[in-house]
Amino acid sequence: MGWLGRDVISVLDFSREDLEALFSEADRARRGELAGALEGYIVALAFFEPSTRTRMSFESAAKRLGAETIGFTSEEATSVAKGESLHDTVKMLDSYADAIVIRHRFEGAATYAAEVAEHPVINGGDGRSRHPTQAFLDLYTVRDLFGSPEGLVYTILGDLRYARTAASLMEALTIYRPRKLYLVSPQLLRPRREHLDLLERSGVPFEVLGDVEEVIGETDVLYVVRVQKERFPDPQEYERVKGSYRVTPELLEKAKPTLKVLHPLPRVDEIDPRVDSTPHAAYFHQASLGVPLRMALLKLILKG
Repeated sequence: MGWLGRDVISVLDFSREDLEALFSEADRARRGELAGALEGYIVALAFFEPSTRTRMSFESAAKRLGAETIGFTSEEATSVAKGESLHDTVKMLDSYADAIVIRHRFEGAATYAAEVAEHPVINGGDGRSRHPTQAFLDLYTVRDLFGSPEGLVYTILGDLRYARTAASLMEALTIYRPRKLYLVSPQLLRPRREHLDLLERSGVPFEVLGDVEEVIGETDVLYVVRVQKERFPDPQEYERVKGSYRVTPELLEKAKPTLKVLHPLPRVDEIDPRVDSTPHAAYFHQASLGVPLRMALLKLILKG
């Protein structure tokens, strides 16, 4: 289908060919070939939830393309605080901008916004469900580090129940098939049934575990997600699992020299800061690639 005019709601809406086109365009962005490509366009950044990397990388991407941005960073800064509906907020943004990037605490908010808006809507994260542009970035980072996202051993560690980044990466790995996928978490944070069913239907070989040391020696990509306090329906449940895992240089001594640690950030205490200075740390490089990746995404959606 290509990218022109499309909404970006779920990773599963896109093919491998779509992603290859996106990654090639991101390579062009890194070479400086997309500068000014969206001169005269306006991108709305509707962030009903806090964000640093997603919001600012989209803003930087738009400006590097020559576009202007409008938007907000919390409900308190908008008429939502006065009782305005999501429908009406999206309707107004749709009349002001050529595309809308939305982040919201409720699952399905991006889908609803896409139904309301005439211009393309990009899901910047909704509830515990989806964060497709982060998954695109994760795959692009692995491609940059290893040459291809395919045929590697992935271990996703941490909150696999509530973290939308982990959920979207699991979905993305059904497109670029891993050699093996290990899902490591406390019992309370095991992946939801729908994600395990998707992996099974897609033929992705996976195993659900509780101890990362069992698989660290064969892992190529260690993808770490924090235990997300804000997603827990029960605060006592969070207290039982916080601090369950910590990636340290001592743990990584048991890993392949080529293993790379990724993290969507922000981190809390799940990665020891000493890891930053090891050859395994790739999470800041991953975050830096968010700008060219999102430049490519905006350019393809708005101009093809």
